Amino acid sequence: MSFYNALVKNIQRRFSSHSRLKKIGLGYIKIKYLKHATDKKIKKYRLYNYDINYINGPDFLHSLLELFYEDIYKFEAGENPTIIDCGANVGLSMLYFYYNHPRAEIIGFEPDDVNFDLLSSNIKQLNADKVKIYKEAVWTENGYISFENTGGLGSKISSEETKSTTKIKSTRLKDLLTRKIDFLKMDIEGAEYGVIKDIKDNLHFVDRFFIEYHGKFANQAELLEILNIVKNAGFRFYIKEALSVFSTPFSRTTNINPYDIQLNIFCFK
Repeated sequence: MSFYNALVKNIQRRFSSHSRLKKIGLGYIKIKYLKHATDKKIKKYRLYNYDINYINGPDFLHSLLELFYEDIYKFEAGENPTIIDCGANVGLSMLYFYYNHPRAEIIGFEPDDVNFDLLSSNIKQLNADKVKIYKEAVWTENGYISFENTGGLGSKISSEETKSTTKIKSTRLKDLLTRKIDFLKMDIEGAEYGVIKDIKDNLHFVDRFFIEYHGKFANQAELLEILNIVKNAGFRFYIKEALSVFSTPFSRTTNINPYDIQLNIFCFK
């Protein structure tokens, strides 16, 4: 009987998985197309009743699966939650928040030129007065900062000015954390350590905190400090791999990824 029950549950799980993929428009052909859609042309993806503009297919597929298939940002709150999205990219995360919490106040930040243009066109479809976006980088101070525009998921704040960087506007996240925030999402490509240190005294305003951590082995003390900060702010945390950088960590091959470690850290009270 136990074997039969396990078999039925497995069949149900696989059927549910297929149904969920189909609901967001994904099948074998579409997944294969997105994996290889790496040209620089703007493309459209039909998601629910929205036409989502994107450029990089693999990046888009990764985000689509994480958000709308795995539901990594799923949370329960009242009818009017406040959500801050740091690193909104082309807007899939903001669409996810809006779809699940249509009366929420959603504030998004995306400093990359190409991403912000796509984000703007995608968010316009929501026709929601409480959804706001800013072409700014969240940082530890208000002003301007050097930034590498890549037009993808890897755009990031730079510690120095080079030919590949531009000056963009920055806003101090701490200044926004002066009232209840139901969900704070932070995916800012390596700048999270400095920002989290700056906002640590205001984290008591935040109910749920998502961090995508990007780090090097040489800087693991920063990860430990981040975990200590969220712990001292009253959070418990759950950690999953955001990207499997090394499939065999004890026998590491050359890493072409800019980071050695990429983690999704879910912080909740």
